[in-house]
Amino acid sequence: MSLENWLADKLIEIHHPSAHETKRLLAICDRDLEKCCIPGLGPDWKLSIAYNAALTAAMAALSAAGYRARKDGQHYRVIQSLAYTIKAKPLLITTLDKFRQKRNISDYEMAGMITEAEAEAMLTLAKNLRNAVEEWLKKNHPELL
Repeated sequence: MSLENWLADKLIEIHHPSAHETKRLLAICDRDLEKCCIPGLGPDWKLSIAYNAALTAAMAALSAAGYRARKDGQHYRVIQSLAYTIKAKPLLITTLDKFRQKRNISDYEMAGMITEAEAEAMLTLAKNLRNAVEEWLKKNHPELL
C-alpha cells in the first residue's frame, strides 16, 4: 500500500499545501498541547484535546505530502497515513488509533472512562508526534515552514 494506492482507491484526494496552511495546522496543534495543561482539566477532556493535537499534526504531514483525507473515516485515514508520511512506527499508529477509539467513546457515549494515566500517555504521544512532524517537514518540505 501507498498514498498513491489510496488516491487510486479514492480514500484521499490531491491537495496543494501552502506554508500558511502548514503553520496554521501546527499552531492549532500547539494551542491544543498548551490547553491540555490547564489545571483541573479532567482526563476525558485532556485526552480529547491531546488527541486533537496529534490528529492535527498528522494532518499537517499528510497535507505537506500533497494529500487530504476524504470525509469517510477521515481520522482513521489521517492516522494510518503516518506510515507513509513521517514513516511512523506501527506501535505509534496502533496506539494513536486506540486513543481515537477511546476518545470517540468518551466524547459520544460514556463520560468518565478515561484515566489520568491514559490522558498523560496521549499527551506525551501528541507532543512526540508534533516534534516528529516538524522534523520531517524540515527535512522534506522546508518551504512549508
